[in-house]
Amino acid sequence: MKKYIAEMVGTMVLVLLGCGSAIFNGGVGTTAQVLTVAFAFGLSVVAMAYAIGGISGCHINPAITLGCLLSGRISGKDAGMYMLFQVIGAIIGSSILYALVSGYAVDPNGTLTGANGYAESTSTLTAFLAEAVFTFIFVLVVLGVTDSKKGNSSLAGLAIGLSLVLIHIVCIPITGTSVNPARSIGPALFEQGPALSQLWLFIVAPFVGAMFSAIVWKAIGADKK
Repeated sequence: MKKYIAEMVGTMVLVLLGCGSAIFNGGVGTTAQVLTVAFAFGLSVVAMAYAIGGISGCHINPAITLGCLLSGRISGKDAGMYMLFQVIGAIIGSSILYALVSGYAVDPNGTLTGANGYAESTSTLTAFLAEAVFTFIFVLVVLGVTDSKKGNSSLAGLAIGLSLVLIHIVCIPITGTSVNPARSIGPALFEQGPALSQLWLFIVAPFVGAMFSAIVWKAIGADKK
């Protein structure tokens, strides 16, 4: 049970700090704002990796959990419980943000909880490809650096966090960057509107990317030919 609670707390911190950086720094309209949000998400992962990594592995992302499941690193039962507690953690983080926004003078036209979404100028296909491809890259990095034989556990948290920073820098202008279904579910439940209607994409696309990551890692990282 401890590892499930760790995943819940870790995901709560990720949503609270990552999405909070977008809310309380005025969005992501400028380069400085994009970098602020990108580093907020990345540093949240770094912090949690070293805080709870020894307890649960610090997935704090259903896509990573799926990649680990398909790679044979976690059981089906644990994977299901990880995902459940990750979503619960994201909802808790979003509820805290919602409460903070209610008493804070933020732009009423801006996001309430840092929910993901894509504008009408961006096609659904473009948004789907972006989320799938960037999740593929992210989960592949996770599978590589955490491999018991080929990875580097002492630097895993830093490598994963910086990879997430890089992904956010590129993907924020397209979808706001999810690459994490739990991170999207929590905020969308409070945001409603387009965030909720587009939520399916931010669940399906990351899972598709994660599945391809597992396939590729098995092909290039397996000991057997």
